[in-house]
Amino acid sequence: MSAVNSLVPARFLTIIAHLVIVITIFWSRENNIKACLPLEYTQEQYEEEDRKLVVALAVTLGLFGVELAGFFSGVSMFNCSQGLLSLAVHCSASVSLSLFVSEKWECWTYWVIFATCRLVCGCCSECM
Repeated sequence: MSAVNSLVPARFLTIIAHLVIVITIFWSRENNIKACLPLEYTQEQYEEEDRKLVVALAVTLGLFGVELAGFFSGVSMFNCSQGLLSLAVHCSASVSLSLFVSEKWECWTYWVIFATCRLVCGCCSECM
């Protein structure tokens, strides 16, 4: 099996794993929101942090739609360098986001993971 043929299924699986973890965070965001807040918080503070995390997750899901459209249309499916970069970025994002959920990291760390993983992949894919 050539390198390109083995990169395509691996890339698809890491993209789907990343997508599943983002959807899981969306469904179970209550614990992460509480980690962002002080011990004594008001309902307004909770709703504000919830809104921030929902916006971050919505932006991520929108970018997933763009990436999956490009992948399934074949535009970026067989580009070897982009496939390898995407594989590495989505794999690291999946591991980081699973720690985000299990360790109940603060909400601002989601933006750090987003910036390093999602935007690097998006910016570098334009260059290749």
